[in-house]
Amino acid sequence: MNIRTNSQEEPRLLRRPADGRILGGVAAGLARYFAVDVAHVRIILVALSFLGGAAVPLYLAAWVLIPAEGSGIAIADEVLDRVGSHLSGPASAWFSQRQTGPDGFGVFRNVLL
Repeated sequence: MNIRTNSQEEPRLLRRPADGRILGGVAAGLARYFAVDVAHVRIILVALSFLGGAAVPLYLAAWVLIPAEGSGIAIADEVLDRVGSHLSGPASAWFSQRQTGPDGFGVFRNVLL
């Protein structure tokens, strides 16, 4: 039997935290999001980097696409904003209509969620 309460849980947001980061905060952010120890995430990333190097591009992509805690905007969205301000015509219109969702993900929202 499900009992509903009036209190609403805050949605979990994937962010790169300012504390506990060694490089870009990706491992710390993933550990918080999935509620696991950050050491386990780092061990998996190191193992993947030795087993074919898959962790390096994945880490870089996550660093660019996951917003930092407190900023709400991913690095990729910041770059697109700067590029869009220098464009004219249809490309400029597309960049100006781009919106950031409540979770901080802009263009890459559908890729990550």
